[in-house]
Amino acid sequence: MKKANLVWSLLISMSVISAVWAQTAAGGTEQAVAALEQKWLQGIQTNNPDLVAPLLADKFVNTSSDGEVTGKAAALADVKAEKWSSVENTDMKVSVFGSTAIATYGFKGKGTDAAGKPLDVNERWTDTWVKMPNGKWQCVAAHGSRVKA
Repeated sequence: MKKANLVWSLLISMSVISAVWAQTAAGGTEQAVAALEQKWLQGIQTNNPDLVAPLLADKFVNTSSDGEVTGKAAALADVKAEKWSSVENTDMKVSVFGSTAIATYGFKGKGTDAAGKPLDVNERWTDTWVKMPNGKWQCVAAHGSRVKA
């Protein structure tokens, strides 16, 4: 009887430790993905596609707020061409599902597009990140929607 209680106590203890470790690991992933989002924002703000390129998977798919679907090359060209006087991400939330993370946030920015037309952007974004076989997180898809004022 005592042996059975000891076995059950060990199993329960291991389950609790495993659950705590999983929550801690997920919290670390949430912070890591949020930091990658901030690096992306820095690349946008400084017109530096070299900061953004390693964050995007080769098969990255972007659906902009106007419904245009493009890939990595177009996203990097936009980073280089658009000139922002102010940008910010707001209300960042990251949810982790194993080797996938979903980041949702608001993006507000003012600047000019490649043609010099003024930009005054208020959008919500959803980015899908995947932990690649090399252990690095990369964004595989992004989707933006305009927010009405």
